[in-house]
Amino acid sequence: MSDIIHLLPDSVANQIAAGEVIQRPASVVKELMENALDATATNICVVVKNAGKTLVQVFDNGKGMSHTDARMAFERHATSKISHPNDLFNLRTMGFRGEALASIAAVAAVDLKTRQKDTDFGTFIETAASDIIKHEPVACAEGTTFLVKNLFFNVPARRKFLKSEETELRNIIVEFQRVALANAGISFELYNDTDKLFELPACNFKQRITQIFSKKNKNYANQLIAVAAETSIVKISGFVGNPQTASKAANQFFFVNGRFMRHPYLNKAVQSAYENMLQPDTQPNYFISFDVNPANIDVNIHPTKTEIKFEDEREIWVILMACVKESLGKFNFTPSIDFNTEGNINIPPYRQNNNAQMPRPSYNPDYNPFNTHSHNSNQHSSIKNWELLYEKNERSVSDRQADNQQQITVPTDENLSGFYLYKEKYLLTSVKSGLMIIDCQRAIERITYEKIILQLQLQQSAIQKVLFPETFAITTEEKPLFDEILPDLTAVGFEFEKENDNFYLISGIPSLLTETRNIPELLHNILAFTGENSIEKEIYEKIAIQMSKSYAKWSFSKLNSEEATTLAGSLFKCQNPNYAINGEKIIIIIPDEEIIKQFYFPT
Repeated sequence: MSDIIHLLPDSVANQIAAGEVIQRPASVVKELMENALDATATNICVVVKNAGKTLVQVFDNGKGMSHTDARMAFERHATSKISHPNDLFNLRTMGFRGEALASIAAVAAVDLKTRQKDTDFGTFIETAASDIIKHEPVACAEGTTFLVKNLFFNVPARRKFLKSEETELRNIIVEFQRVALANAGISFELYNDTDKLFELPACNFKQRITQIFSKKNKNYANQLIAVAAETSIVKISGFVGNPQTASKAANQFFFVNGRFMRHPYLNKAVQSAYENMLQPDTQPNYFISFDVNPANIDVNIHPTKTEIKFEDEREIWVILMACVKESLGKFNFTPSIDFNTEGNINIPPYRQNNNAQMPRPSYNPDYNPFNTHSHNSNQHSSIKNWELLYEKNERSVSDRQADNQQQITVPTDENLSGFYLYKEKYLLTSVKSGLMIIDCQRAIERITYEKIILQLQLQQSAIQKVLFPETFAITTEEKPLFDEILPDLTAVGFEFEKENDNFYLISGIPSLLTETRNIPELLHNILAFTGENSIEKEIYEKIAIQMSKSYAKWSFSKLNSEEATTLAGSLFKCQNPNYAINGEKIIIIIPDEEIIKQFYFPT
């Protein structure tokens, strides 16, 4: 039997590599821009025609290449970035495999002009489908210019699968933005035919973000919050958007040592920092850079080098979440509850002309501690009137407690002058700056959620035995997740008796849910909500969220005026009284000015 294994021709091998590295015109733009960065360029210009299908041209003012290096650059695995295996763990350059130019040249016609500093002539190379057609000296500007024409001209099947020009141009813009954001100190330009899409002068990181994204939002810079942390593991810097700017199509960028990356695990760390601050189905904006020792990361796990493995992944997750949460905590985005301060003691401000007086001690010159008669008489006097003394102290304590709780204490049903239940849903009260409105159902959710979390922290979850156990049926797809979160469900107060793999009896429920109907439906909601993400340490919170929603839905349906007014006291004791657990507002304040406007009619 004859041998059947043979080496592939270079043209075929290059096309296979191109299939991994060069997927569309945007891939060409990315690789050539990164080559320009590695050449220490300070000005990079990109020009595309027909969304890159016809032409992609990249100019840079980098250090250029010699006559020999220009020819070697088109060979597969030819690179100046690494020479030993250990160099893979000390990378500071964008490229290192030596595949990009060979892959581009395998599926397009490429013209290269390059000249080094202090040389009279540069080099011109013309290629088509990996074949070198010309290699000769040429007069050209310092730096390098690549002209990539007719992408996939020799691979019609690949060209057929390209999307519309609008889609391909959008992909080019995305890659351009990623490189430009990671390198704010370099100027960039992007043209589509003769239309200038971007002109980005060199600047700092925040200015670069504003240059790119302020076209749709002129106030974008003011919506960014700086984040920074420096540890022995990682240095973090960048910006996050305030919670009010979150959207379904948020701008989210991670960079590691100047390289864009995707990292769902670290993305979850940022999401966790925004917990209960965002509207449903919205994502926060963020632009975060990591500076990590190259020996502690691996960028060589994907052809596009956008997936990176961290050695200290879990530690970085914690540092990132704490860093973002700290930055958000420094800025108070929630409305302040400014109750009427009428009658409070005014503390006089310090004035420079006022001279502080030295305190003068007072004493009784006739007091003699050795005078038994005097001492005993005073003692007997105080003992004789001890009831009045206790009564007085007790009154002062209660008065102080009342004063401390004056801002959150609500009147009873017989006296609703302070609070008013509007349409059995909203609680209204007057505050210093206007009219405060509280959404009762969201308030119940917030109060219940924090109560459950506190019970879990103190391990004091109360279980209510069920007189007539209900059957809880789970699907085969739900079974692995149910087994995973079963200890957490037990911790919050559920008890189950297993009948078989897919059927359980609910023999106990959290006492909070005693009057809640349809417990199986609640459990299915918990499974669905928990299954959306797999961060183990957040399972408690997710279960608490679903329980709070279920309880609030039932409790709100039977809310009366007296119960509604008592909500305020409990709500204002919460750690975050202004927002519901899904990020929606609980409290709004209509300023006095807005109310007065409704009664004002110009003459």
